[in-house]
Amino acid sequence: MTITTGTGERTPSPASNADTDVFAAVAAAESLLSALGLNGDTEHTLRTAERMVASYRDLLTPRPFEATTFSNHELHRDLVISRSVPFTSLCAHHVLPFIGTATVGYRPGTRLLGLSKLARVVEMFACRLQVQEDMTQQIAGWLDETVPDHGGAGVVITAEHLCMTIRGAEARGASTVTTAWRGELARDAALRAEFLSLATDR
Repeated sequence: MTITTGTGERTPSPASNADTDVFAAVAAAESLLSALGLNGDTEHTLRTAERMVASYRDLLTPRPFEATTFSNHELHRDLVISRSVPFTSLCAHHVLPFIGTATVGYRPGTRLLGLSKLARVVEMFACRLQVQEDMTQQIAGWLDETVPDHGGAGVVITAEHLCMTIRGAEARGASTVTTAWRGELARDAALRAEFLSLATDR
């Protein structure tokens, strides 16, 4: 299965639990832990491989949802933004978590997107081996394609990458910010500034 990102690129969707070979995954996890010299026979580590597999399945499996829209009866034309949507994803380079928040919004046209869907789409693209830059563009692309005749869509993501903060550079406390814009938000600097102002927690 593939998902169109909105930039013309089609990327694989996350595997569902039904696609997971749990027994093979547990055996592979046991082999990895053993190859790293870790004792898997203690009281605490006897089922560690199983727990690893269950944890990764949770992190890589988004909940399905339908992108419901509703008639914009009152002709709301100003920005609709969900701020600080929490997420956890897995770095595609190191399979370590990156953890943060996404602010996602759009300017409605004739239809309003169900508010919970702004959080659901963050989860959908976070639940895979991912890089933050791609995730930001994928969410914006999904909004661009899903919301009818919208007047612009924007995404701001702030996250801490454990691959950078607990290893490698060991840049403790560092965070990464990425943005993506579609439609009028890509063209109108004043509208973009309004979005960024509203996106900031006060």
